[in-house]
Amino acid sequence: MFPASFASLRRKWAKIMGSSGAITLAVALMIGAAAQAEPIRGAGSTLAAPIIGKWAAAYESARADGGDYISPDWKVDYEIVGSLAGVLRLDQPDMDFAATDAPINAAELRKTGRQQFPMVMGAIAVVVNLDGIGPGSLRLTGPLLADIYLGKIQSWSDPAIKAANPDLTLPDLRISVLHRKDGSGSTFVFTEYLSAVSDEWKSKYGANTLISWPLGADAEGTQNLIRAVHDTKGAIAYAESGQAQRASLSYALIENKSGKFVKPEPDGVQAAATSIDWAQTTDFFASLTDRDGDAAYPISTAVFAVVQVSGRSEHRYRRVHDLFRLAFAQGAGDATALGYVPLPKALVDQVEQYWARQAPVGN
Repeated sequence: MFPASFASLRRKWAKIMGSSGAITLAVALMIGAAAQAEPIRGAGSTLAAPIIGKWAAAYESARADGGDYISPDWKVDYEIVGSLAGVLRLDQPDMDFAATDAPINAAELRKTGRQQFPMVMGAIAVVVNLDGIGPGSLRLTGPLLADIYLGKIQSWSDPAIKAANPDLTLPDLRISVLHRKDGSGSTFVFTEYLSAVSDEWKSKYGANTLISWPLGADAEGTQNLIRAVHDTKGAIAYAESGQAQRASLSYALIENKSGKFVKPEPDGVQAAATSIDWAQTTDFFASLTDRDGDAAYPISTAVFAVVQVSGRSEHRYRRVHDLFRLAFAQGAGDATALGYVPLPKALVDQVEQYWARQAPVGN
């Protein structure tokens, strides 16, 4: 339930207080309280930024309820700083939530007094800049992709790539490996996948938001990485699929555990997500990468909201949930339009039950 708008509250108070002087005093008190109000503050994932922007606008509109007055308390300020920096910002007392593609384990959540739940799901696309190679034309297996990022395959005309793409004419062009510089949840998901398909990658580099890459050039943030791919012939990189496709980048089909080559699209993400029994997880800690299923896209992910509970008032805690409650109830269409997969109703129900169990006491 969202509170009534300022305009409707003013009408109700007029009836109760019965005089213009009382109305003026009531309105002044409300404006004074609003002046001290602060927006919901979040930070983190670039993957989630487009949908959080949509949901923030919808939340503000719903709270205003058709009125002209917009309280600062109804706004959402979201900093696009990457998953790692977003989680680190939760140490600041004015921050309410972080968005991360890299889930946090239960021990760390308990230690920091936080909770975690999925907000939306998406795919990490492998994108390339190759003349004559359109979206979905190139096929890459997991081991091929790992060997490219290990520097073991350095040309697009390498026999191993040709063997996976017998119908394509691939150029004799050096592969320009690109990756994120900042602490990125997309990097975590991508390297988690590389670790699942390559023992060498797993032993040398593993999965993390920050990686000491063996080669390649880096870029700060998703948009800069996308621009670098546009500007570099022979480039390969990874980025959230919706943003990559809106930027008209060509993406590769990636081989999944069933040996099927799958597009980075919502159906593939949904297939990966259905293989998880979320009720058996703790704090929804789960990975969507390299899941079973013919239709599963292997570099899928959930984006998680991490909410500070300890040291926050119940009001601050509840309004973050108001934002996501509205998003779950009315924002699925926006998520789908942007290329994400909204949470199914059964998972939304589990998340809301989790909120009720995690509420702060005595604040």
